[in-house]
Amino acid sequence: MQVAKTINEMRALRKKMQGAVGFVPTMGYLHEGHLTLVRESRAANDNTVVSIFVNPTQFGPAEDFKKYPRNTEGDLAMLAKEGVDVVFMPSSEVMYPVYYSTYVQVRKVTDRLEGASRPGHFEGVATVVAKLFNIVRADHAYFGQKDAQQVIVIKRMVEDLNIDTEIVVVPTVREQDGLAMSSRNVYLSKEERQAALVLYRALVLAQQNWSNGINDTETIRSEMKKLIESEPRAKIDYISIASPDTLEELKEVYQGAVVSLAVRIGKTRLIDNIRLGLSKL
Repeated sequence: MQVAKTINEMRALRKKMQGAVGFVPTMGYLHEGHLTLVRESRAANDNTVVSIFVNPTQFGPAEDFKKYPRNTEGDLAMLAKEGVDVVFMPSSEVMYPVYYSTYVQVRKVTDRLEGASRPGHFEGVATVVAKLFNIVRADHAYFGQKDAQQVIVIKRMVEDLNIDTEIVVVPTVREQDGLAMSSRNVYLSKEERQAALVLYRALVLAQQNWSNGINDTETIRSEMKKLIESEPRAKIDYISIASPDTLEELKEVYQGAVVSLAVRIGKTRLIDNIRLGLSKL
């Protein structure tokens, strides 16, 4: 496994690759969810590139950029074990030099949910992903369904900007008790970790209600809200039942609709989602 820390190094390694190239962009502090993406890439491509870059432009002023968990040595050991070919690990100075002034905006679909709660977040995401796609020039890029809105934003950007990389979406990887794997789970105390299961329970409830013939979104949302509010450590940011293409809120639910939520457990903000009738729970 080779490690590139500059754009020129990454491009030089890319030129030597023959066959299909898969790419997994990450912010490091890897867990089984990331490794699942890596395995999907390795199974379908001749070469796999993983990036590790904690992107400062997608964090708001009050968010946890400096505290975001990092474990470079452990990450590299895991990726080597998985048979990754190249790890691209640039610094902020490499990605955003002194006079950097170009940003990518994806409109409409970023106006709601995470975009509304975290202004500027998706501009940072779209910008760094566009840069990484231009540098790595992968045939396929792998993203987890857990970040459903991010996937929709990136797909929109790729189509609008004619980027020649296919986006592959991999189902959310969960702990045995249902909690979606996330690097931010490390922030949770033992008690908060248990309380965080209310997100999964609320999504299961939504799926059950829809399976039982309830297709009114307000009824499903109300039941989810009641369940989450029964957990004293939980504070709801949003509960959404939306179109999988536009993320516009629906009045009536149908198969494939995105049920997503953001909930604070103590000081930790967690997100999760399912596609009704399509996600495995």
